[in-house]
Amino acid sequence: MLLDSLTVDPREFETRTGWQAKPEGLCKGDRCVPMPSGTGGALDVEMVAQRLGMPLLHDEVTGVWVLGPEGGGRALTTAVAPDLQLPDVHGETFSLSSLRGRKVLIASWASY
Repeated sequence: MLLDSLTVDPREFETRTGWQAKPEGLCKGDRCVPMPSGTGGALDVEMVAQRLGMPLLHDEVTGVWVLGPEGGGRALTTAVAPDLQLPDVHGETFSLSSLRGRKVLIASWASY
């Protein structure tokens, strides 16, 4: 969800995420997460991100905020990959940690 500020209209938030603002908090299906009252009708995006486990990023160049999907236990908590050790095309052991400090794209493929 792209945002220009750290407040969002509850109706827009519901349309774009499925989370509905109710007196008991933000609800999606039978799950409700308590939210503080007194926000003046707008949702505090930083509080929403914290309570729902949604990543919140800011692009300083454009001034745009990006709110990702709720975690649900599937979201990464860090961008640090474990040290993978796999054979390369020549049968030699390759360690992912040998690329530490560089940006790395890992592509994988499976036939199933």
